[in-house]
Formats: sequence, C-alpha cells, structure tokens
Amino acid sequence: MKLLVDTHALLWWWTDDPRLSQTARTLIQNDANTVLVSAASAWEIATKWRLGKLPLGKDVVARFHELMELDAFQPLPMNAAHALLAGVFSQSHRDPFDRMLAAQSHLESVPLVTCDSAFDAFPVKVIW
Repeated sequence: MKLLVDTHALLWWWTDDPRLSQTARTLIQNDANTVLVSAASAWEIATKWRLGKLPLGKDVVARFHELMELDAFQPLPMNAAHALLAGVFSQSHRDPFDRMLAAQSHLESVPLVTCDSAFDAFPVKVIW
C-alpha cells in the first residue's frame, strides 16, 4: 500500500510522539508499505522553523534527507498538476500546505495519514 503522510504525522513519527495513532504507526513501520513524503512537508517544516513556530525544526531541516533515507521514505515532488488542483479546490481552507497535500493525495490516489479534520472537506481518503 502507498500512503502519504501529513507533516504532523511525519514529525510525530520522527520524534516518537504518542499522539501518532497506533494505526498510523503500524502503517508507517510496515516495510510492505510505501511511505510518501511531500516536498510540501519539507517546505512547511522549514517555514515553520524559520518563523519560530517549530523549535525542533532546526534539527529536522538539517537532517531531513538523512531521516528520509533512514526510514526508506519516498519523496513526492510537487508538480504543476498538483499546484493547479491545490489552487482551484473550492474548499475555503487557506493553508497552502494542506491544500497541496490534499491535491497530491487526490491526484496520486493515495490515502493521507492525518488527524487533521480539515481534510474531511477535500476529496481524499484519510487514515488515522
């Protein structure tokens, strides 16, 4: 199974945060699954760290590629189709990172691992 992890799920995985659901933890650690990490998550982590909203972001930004490789996560680049759909979604949700993740989940036909109820408004399958 392929799955796309939301930024908070990714950070909670990397920090072994108990807020990560058991379902999400099981899916992420299952070697039979392909875990996709959007370039939007890298962008969001770096942005929130720069703005002082994510103190642990400094280490994550510095080690992002290493952490991805250690967990055998696959990068999901953003492309024009993703960007166009993120921009035209009729949902009033204003977070550009969430809109991009929703577009990628939809276009790539992969479920999104997230506890964020904002994604209920988008045409994506959510797993938590």
